[in-house]
Amino acid sequence: MKTHTHTQSSTLRSRLWASSGAGFSSGEDNWTTPLQAFEKLDREFSFELDAAASDRNALCRDYYTVDDDSLGQDWGDSRVFLNPPYGRTMGKWLKKAHDASRAGATVVCLIPARTDTRWWHDYVMRACEVRLVRGRLKFGGASSSAPFPTAVVVFRPHDDVHDPVFSAVEL
Repeated sequence: MKTHTHTQSSTLRSRLWASSGAGFSSGEDNWTTPLQAFEKLDREFSFELDAAASDRNALCRDYYTVDDDSLGQDWGDSRVFLNPPYGRTMGKWLKKAHDASRAGATVVCLIPARTDTRWWHDYVMRACEVRLVRGRLKFGGASSSAPFPTAVVVFRPHDDVHDPVFSAVEL
């Protein structure tokens, strides 16, 4: 686990995540968390660990990068924020979030609302809460909204729910 010691440059963030920047292409699976959305969730959950960060965009003092192999780490009983890569590994990340909650962590995931996927039915439908985000988020200072809807999925310690509470939220 790394400890965050600096803030990301807003100039770099805006260049990378502008609608024409590399970070906003449809081929990209790393979507920098909208700061306003994180802050709203952090006020509610008081996050201790950013489980899928980079040295440039970590939002918590403690964080894991791709080099740390977050999926192989013990998240303990932390309050975890997770904005995982939005690609083919999504199911692995949600399995980890579910398993970590069964072991004592509270894990709050910011994910695409893809109800037609296996991972949605295997893991999201076992979460305590699913908050469907109204509208489309603007990730990482982008000038236009994401091309997909978003959900906040909350896994609470030791709960294995098969009928999550659904609600709408504005971030």
